Amino acid sequence: MKKIIYYILLFFSLGLFAQNEQLAQNYFDKGDFEKALISYEELLKNQYSNGLYFQKVIECYQQLSRFDKAEKSLMARIEKYKQPNLLVELGYNYQLQKNDVEAKKNYEKALDEITKNPSNVYAIAAVFERKVILDYALKAYELGAKLEPNFNFNYPIGVIYGQLGKTDLMIEKFLDEAYRNRVSSIQIQNQLSRFMSEEEGDASFNISLKKALLLRAQKDQDVFWNEYLSWFFVQQKDYSKAFVQQKAIYKRNPETFSNIVNLAQLAMEEQDESTATAIFSFVLENTQDTELKVQAHTFLMKMKTDKASEKDFLIVNSELDLLLKEYGISPYSLPLQLLQAHFITFIGNNPEQGKIILKTALDLPLNNYQVAEVKMELGDILLFEEKFNQALIYYSQIEDDLKNDEVGHEASLKAAKTSFFKGDFDWAQKQFKALKSAATQLIANDALEFFLLINDNTVSDSTQTDLKKFARADYLLYQNKTAAALTQFQALIKEHKTEEIQDVTLLRIGKINQKLGNFNEALANYQSVINQFKEGIYIDEALYFSAEIYNKQLQEPEKAKPLYEKILFEHEDSIYFIDARKKFRQLRGDNNL
Repeated sequence: MKKIIYYILLFFSLGLFAQNEQLAQNYFDKGDFEKALISYEELLKNQYSNGLYFQKVIECYQQLSRFDKAEKSLMARIEKYKQPNLLVELGYNYQLQKNDVEAKKNYEKALDEITKNPSNVYAIAAVFERKVILDYALKAYELGAKLEPNFNFNYPIGVIYGQLGKTDLMIEKFLDEAYRNRVSSIQIQNQLSRFMSEEEGDASFNISLKKALLLRAQKDQDVFWNEYLSWFFVQQKDYSKAFVQQKAIYKRNPETFSNIVNLAQLAMEEQDESTATAIFSFVLENTQDTELKVQAHTFLMKMKTDKASEKDFLIVNSELDLLLKEYGISPYSLPLQLLQAHFITFIGNNPEQGKIILKTALDLPLNNYQVAEVKMELGDILLFEEKFNQALIYYSQIEDDLKNDEVGHEASLKAAKTSFFKGDFDWAQKQFKALKSAATQLIANDALEFFLLINDNTVSDSTQTDLKKFARADYLLYQNKTAAALTQFQALIKEHKTEEIQDVTLLRIGKINQKLGNFNEALANYQSVINQFKEGIYIDEALYFSAEIYNKQLQEPEKAKPLYEKILFEHEDSIYFIDARKKFRQLRGDNNL
């Protein structure tokens, strides 16, 4: 019984102690240093050896300008515990009082303690770093490494060089460490990428990093440096140069194509179709792996189907038929089957044949994700046929089967859009609201856009008249009935009852004109959004799409440059920000790396 009482009291006291610590920290965080000091002094009284409580007491003294008390406490603790890192704390206490002579004296004493025992470097350098006394932190690490060759401080030294603005030295230390300790490579790449994407000075940094990598690749034929150069060019979105490095790696290590295929997919996502085509063609020429061949053929055909119109249907579909005849109807060729079903429906306007292909695929021995892919395409085709409720059944099945998965979220987004198309705005709004916080940025942004569209146009028009017309036109666009969709959007601009529907409608019209090659009309539509809706949520898209037309289609880079720049300065939260920054710098001449 006594033991039980003892444990109850112990548990209670520990809980109370934890509450007191939390209270002290809260006072400290709020800047109420008087109360924080009282609390931490009480905690320290009960646990005098606790270094954290002592540190907090010293910081409270310093915040309250009680430097004499801090000095006395530090000297007493140094005398009692002989902890060399406290010499740095004492020096910093003098530094706060502008007494640089005494500060330096104690910092040098701390370095002497490393000379006596190199293991002291860890504690001493850590305090120098925490106090942002970077020159001495660097000296501490360099001294420790000199005295004990087995110590490796390349990474923290590299970080400090970066903080001091000595980026060339940082690059050398990081690359030394990456080569010596391969498992640290990702951590180092994360550090380097921060400097590559900094707003100021990153062009010169990128040039320095590229030169350092090329020099190492020339001196040392290890494929490690080809891999690093490939990574560098991917960060620059220069996929053709990354491909050169990947080919060099493949020649020495032909066992795997995974990195090459991933690179091709990145190039395709970034609309660098020429590089993507070259990479997939390389894969087809150099592998006998059926799955990889199907994957490469699928992506090459996807680029063709995306550009195809009705007049191209027979030729492109014949190519798909030949590929499926070559590889057979099996789980391996599923990507080609899905592509053909979509193409036959949306370009060939033959949803029945599309469904036959997919229902045949469902009889194959597929895994859960493959089944979800087939059901997603079936849902898309049923939506194309205006069979909204049947489409929702398939999307709901995917949601249930793959909860909290990106594929499940994609199905949820399609279900929400289906509800939107059929005019069930209340239900669609609930689904879009839930998806605003989705982990995938594109899904979250898409959901947010539709959520605001419904919300704004419901508040201004309770009958939702304009919203219904917009949803119908948007659905025609989904069905690939471009001309009909354009006519309805243009009618909505003329007949609209609410101002809120105008900017998004103009943006849709602009995108349709851009797709049709009517570039001047598209630019006029986007300019209307920019001029008339300066506070709207679509202005960054109008700026970006206008810049893309000038840059790519009209070959007028000087007109594109200020539009990209406007996104950089006025729309930092835009999903187009990173791409706009890259293209602006290319046009400015920063990317001649």
